[in-house]
Amino acid sequence: MRVVRNDARARPWLKALLARRPFKVAAVAQANKTARIIWALLNKGGTYRRPDPLTAAAAV
Repeated sequence: MRVVRNDARARPWLKALLARRPFKVAAVAQANKTARIIWALLNKGGTYRRPDPLTAAAAV
């Protein structure tokens, strides 16, 4: 999380969240998102595929 501020490869939504919310709030949001992804994978089965950064940026 601390590296996100200076990392060009970081997710844009996370950088934007850190810009407008405190660090701990952004950390909990990231943990919640990760937990929801894991929960969906466990319930539906499957393997995690990281989204393409270009497609994710276009969707925002």
